[in-house]
Amino acid sequence: MITIPFVPHPFRARLSFFIVCLEAAVTTVPAVKALGGQDTHLVLSVNQLAGNWSFHVDRLSAWFMLIINLTCINGALYGTGYMKQYEAQRANLSLHWVLFLLFQGSMLWVCMAQNGLVFLIVWELMSISSFLLVLFDHQQKSTLQAGINYLVQMHMGVLFLAAAFIWVYFSEGSLEFSAIEHFFSSHSNFWLFFLFFTGFGIKAGFVPLHSWLPQAHPAAPSHISGVMSGVIVKLGIYGIFRMVFFLKQDYILIGEIVVILSVLTGIYGILNASVHRDIKKMLAYCTIENIGIIGIGIGLGLLGLGSGNGLLVVLGFTGALLHTLNHSLFKSLLFFTAGSVYLQTHTRDMEKLGGLIHRMPVSAVFFLVGAMAIGGLPPFNGFVSEFLLYSGILLGIKSIGIANNTLMISALAGLAFIGGVSMLTFTKSFGTVFLGNPRSPLPREPREVSPVMRLPQYFIILIMLSVGLFPLFYFSVTGSIVSAYLPVMAGEDFRIPAALGNSISAIGRFSLLFLALLALIYFTRKKLTGRRPVSTGPTWGCGYTAPSANMQYTGKSFSKSLGKLMNFMLLEKKKYKEIRTNEIFPPERKYSSHYNDFFVTRVLDGLVDRLLYSMNYFQFIQNGKIQMYILYGIFFIVLVFLGTALKLI
Repeated sequence: MITIPFVPHPFRARLSFFIVCLEAAVTTVPAVKALGGQDTHLVLSVNQLAGNWSFHVDRLSAWFMLIINLTCINGALYGTGYMKQYEAQRANLSLHWVLFLLFQGSMLWVCMAQNGLVFLIVWELMSISSFLLVLFDHQQKSTLQAGINYLVQMHMGVLFLAAAFIWVYFSEGSLEFSAIEHFFSSHSNFWLFFLFFTGFGIKAGFVPLHSWLPQAHPAAPSHISGVMSGVIVKLGIYGIFRMVFFLKQDYILIGEIVVILSVLTGIYGILNASVHRDIKKMLAYCTIENIGIIGIGIGLGLLGLGSGNGLLVVLGFTGALLHTLNHSLFKSLLFFTAGSVYLQTHTRDMEKLGGLIHRMPVSAVFFLVGAMAIGGLPPFNGFVSEFLLYSGILLGIKSIGIANNTLMISALAGLAFIGGVSMLTFTKSFGTVFLGNPRSPLPREPREVSPVMRLPQYFIILIMLSVGLFPLFYFSVTGSIVSAYLPVMAGEDFRIPAALGNSISAIGRFSLLFLALLALIYFTRKKLTGRRPVSTGPTWGCGYTAPSANMQYTGKSFSKSLGKLMNFMLLEKKKYKEIRTNEIFPPERKYSSHYNDFFVTRVLDGLVDRLLYSMNYFQFIQNGKIQMYILYGIFFIVLVFLGTALKLI
């Protein structure tokens, strides 16, 4: 990090990428060993006050460390090409790459730290470095607002986490993570878990703790958006998993709450994604949706633990862990593609785009693949993890008991609804951005981005296909992670049913067959039509010979019916003067609309307004008179003196 500002400017991005790869290589070795059962443990003896600082690489931390390294390598490589547009901002770029390395390192240390104090320090480093990365375009007021909002909410999360660690310290006399497990063994688990879940849930983006996501992701450079969506929200999931594996009781109650909250989070996220026209804000709300899907898996696993159903534990937790990897892959791919579109068009408004498939065909394919994966369609990776979660919910309906049948059926309906609206969202987005004709003039003719920006996206697609074609391998890895922590999985009487293994293997076989069939059709068609002349002409205009680009179906019109149906949650703010009945020839009108976040508008803004209104009553204290300020100081000194003399303090 120190060397980057001192090397010649053209080599800083390359050096940063090299150090990212080096850092990833050094930490991948113990992570791979940990997945094989060889944990790495390190204890640093600091002093008597701070105690020992322990770091541990076990299977859970190894899984998240590998995801961090993979996403950071792809993000750094993409960023070397994306950030060339800012070559004039040399100092800003140097700081950017220094912060990126700090960001990656702090995330890795979060996964390894096993001491509450150290954990909070590296957690804070992660939040501050990501906050400064979001503020790269600090000249824009909206970017500053998004960054400050992100920083405030991250510190709210730290407040809950610090309170939880302090509670454990006063109860057990230690800040080690092992003390948390001991606390759960001898106390009620619910309230301490609630503190941890709230702190980690703010980072993950569970509703209603999500409002930083739709602001920070659009404001950050696209490779930072991809890394934040792909990784940083997953560290909230990592923290929740770590606490879940410490739990000793209250499984059913906590599982029910997590499932309900996760279903609401998924539905709320995808509904908002379906109506927004800022492509990066749409992807940010999709991140909230997928956090809800991961949360459903965590809740299913907890219900399995409470009912003693080992198979439900497997399906829930492995589905959640695998979807964590899957989301980091296809969401970083989608953010990178959105960054390519923004780099060439200088707009994130989908309604101003159109027809980019002719000028950016490779990026169009990238976005289409990401859209199919996030929609849960085979042969891509999203289908595998969602298949596990659907299987878990169906198993829960049959085996978990009548008391939770309604919850399981609601979760099944919610997951199906999320998948359907997700397909609508990305059909709208892909069609509006890449199909049709350009809807407005652009600053310059778009063209495909450089190979260095496309290379990480090819790599992501290969890994996505590997999950889709070899799902049993990834299932076995995530299953080994779960079995390492839970007694219900370690018993000799528990076995994964052969039918489940066969079904997962069949996914890979049929996906491979599907790809082979597509390749056969493509090459056969190319062979038969390759030498025929190709002619192009205007699109058929349905008998109208003078069509306009403004006559195309817009993204707004595509999702308008859903927006009206869900208007109690999707708050649309319109500027439009309605046509009166007596206006036979109405004059030209302008129409504009945007959607507001329900929780921000109806809940958070109201609380802030009430707080500011209450604080106005105390304005007389800050009156600008030096004499009064001196009097305040004297009053405070006298108060401390009296308290000491009377032994009150």
